Amino acid sequence: MELRQLEYFVAVAEERNFTRAAARVRISQSGVSAQIRRLERELGAELFDRSARTATLTVAGKAALEHARAALAAAGAVEQAVGQVALVIRGQLTLGMVTGCTVTPWFDALAAFHRAHPGVRISLLEENSERLVESVRAGAVDLALVGTATAAPAGLEALTVISERLVVAVPPAHPLASRRRVALRHLTAYPIVCMPAGTGLRTVLDRACAAQGLHPEIALQASAADAIADLAARGLAVGVLSESMAARHSDRLAARILDDVTAPALLALAWRPAPAPALRELLRYCRGSFAGPEPGR
Repeated sequence: MELRQLEYFVAVAEERNFTRAAARVRISQSGVSAQIRRLERELGAELFDRSARTATLTVAGKAALEHARAALAAAGAVEQAVGQVALVIRGQLTLGMVTGCTVTPWFDALAAFHRAHPGVRISLLEENSERLVESVRAGAVDLALVGTATAAPAGLEALTVISERLVVAVPPAHPLASRRRVALRHLTAYPIVCMPAGTGLRTVLDRACAAQGLHPEIALQASAADAIADLAARGLAVGVLSESMAARHSDRLAARILDDVTAPALLALAWRPAPAPALRELLRYCRGSFAGPEPGR
């Protein structure tokens, strides 16, 4: 009996599906199935009823589940204790970030962590915020930098790193540029260019419009703030950005805060509760990077 077999067994039991369990433990479905079969042969009993679409525990499987969880927890505690004594953190972290992200403190934190802990392999992927949040919940991603309309996605822990109001970004000659105050009803009189659904900024905009019964014309969508600014600067549509995004293009765009959209667009780090040692250490670097000096300096 191997720890990885117990890990796969627990994953299938919790996900109730071999495909989802395989994604969670990051191996093929056939690999998970083969290891579970091997474990069942060693134990002399079937652990799952495979006759339905979902994988349900047999009586033997139910009896084994809590013991398997305890064994994995004990193995994790041993690894953590040895790592703390040796002052060495190893392993692998799968990280995610919202498409088009150019937040310097995030990259600074990753670089500082890598210098301090070269034994941890880091992989990084881009995706929209909704999919990243689901990947974190499923365990496929350990930590994600996501745009969100709420302080913490349900079921996850989070650290807000940026909180900003939404702004309208238009060329200086645009009628909205001459207004001292811009309301959502003024914005929705024009075609809009903004981020796609699934991003925090778009969620804030959509919720604000729905609350007022407004139906904006989303003429153009782009995942990168620079692309939205370029399209708005060319007069193709009115841009909707956050304050800092628009500030980077102040030489060609006039920015006006949406006066009646008070909910901020948030950028946050999200992770599952009870993070492993490597992730806890990375979070320490992230907190330090977003707060100011790098940890340990």
